[in-house]
Amino acid sequence: MRYLFYVTLSYSFSVLRPLEIAIKKRGSKVAWFIPKGSEAEKFLLSSDDRLVDVNQVKKFDPHATLAPGNFIPDFFPGIKVQVFHGFDSGKKGKFNIRGFFDLYCTQGPNITQGFSSINDGTCEIVETGWSKLDPLFSLHRDTEKYQSEKPVILYAPTFSPSLTSTFALHPFIKHLAETKDWQWIVKLHPKATAEEVTMFKALSSNNLRFVETGDIIPLLQAADIILSDTSSILTEFALQEKVVVALNNRRPEEWMVNFQQPSQLEQVLDTALQPNASLLHKIKAHCDSIHPYKDGLSSERVLDAIDKLVASGTSHLKAKPLNLIRRIKIRKKLKYYRWS
Repeated sequence: MRYLFYVTLSYSFSVLRPLEIAIKKRGSKVAWFIPKGSEAEKFLLSSDDRLVDVNQVKKFDPHATLAPGNFIPDFFPGIKVQVFHGFDSGKKGKFNIRGFFDLYCTQGPNITQGFSSINDGTCEIVETGWSKLDPLFSLHRDTEKYQSEKPVILYAPTFSPSLTSTFALHPFIKHLAETKDWQWIVKLHPKATAEEVTMFKALSSNNLRFVETGDIIPLLQAADIILSDTSSILTEFALQEKVVVALNNRRPEEWMVNFQQPSQLEQVLDTALQPNASLLHKIKAHCDSIHPYKDGLSSERVLDAIDKLVASGTSHLKAKPLNLIRRIKIRKKLKYYRWS
C-alpha cells in the first residue's frame, strides 16, 4: 500500500506522524506533498520522502491521500481521507461535508454523529479515534525539557480574529510573567499574524518560553493547565484530565473554566491550579464521551478503514458536487490545470 500525506500547516505533523509509524510497521510506503511556500515546509525532516510536484504524485500513485485540513486536491490519485486537525470547538462550519473526501475518520461519538447526520452519501464516516492522540498517553521524549518545578501554564490561543484572545490577554500575561513564580509556555497557532508573533516573542524570559513547533504533545504533557479561548486544543489538553481555562469561549461548557474579563486572569489561574473534585469529575465525563480510545491504536483503526475502502472501491458512493471555484483555486496554487 502507498499512502500520501497532503500538508500545508505545521499542525498536520502531529496528526500524521503516528500514522506514518503505523504505515511503516505494516511494510507500506508513505510520502509527503507540501506545496512550495507553505508554513509546514520548515518542519519536514530530511529523511522524509517529499514529492515536489503533481507529476511526482502521479508517479507515486498513492492508494490513499490523507489530509488533516479541510481541502485536498481532487486530482491526486487514490481515495481522499480526512483525518482532522482538531476537535469540535464550537466554531462555525465544523460539521461540513465539503465534497472532497471519500472517507472521514472521526475521533469519537459526538463527531461521528455530527458528520453522519449530514452525510449526503458522497463519503463514508468511520469512527476510529484520532491518530494525533496515540502518543499522548506515553511520555514523549521531549516533555522533560518543558517541565518545571514551578506551575506550568500553556497559552495556546486560536487564530480566528473574532475569537482569539492574544491582544486582550497580552498585557496581563506580560504582567504575570514578570510578577508570578509561574512558568509560561506560549504556542501560537500556525496562522497567527506576524504582529502576534512579534508581541509574544518579545515577552521571552526565564518565566516565559515562546515555542514554535509542529508537535505539541510535549507541551500538553508538560503543562499543568492550559489557557486559550475558542480552540480545539482545549479538548486535547483536557483528555489528560487536566484543567482548561478559556477567555470568552464561544461555547462554554461545565468542564472548562471560562471567564469574561481579561483582568480576571490572575484570579482564575490561581483557582485553576487548585481544582476541586467536582470540576475534575466533569472533565473526566466529557473526555469519556468525545474520545473513548485510550489504547494508542487509533492510527491502526484509521489504516484498517482506509484499506477496507480501497479494497471495496468507491462505486457505492454518490457523485461529489462540482465545487468548481475551490477546484480552480487548488489547481492555481499547485500550477496544475488539467481535470484529471
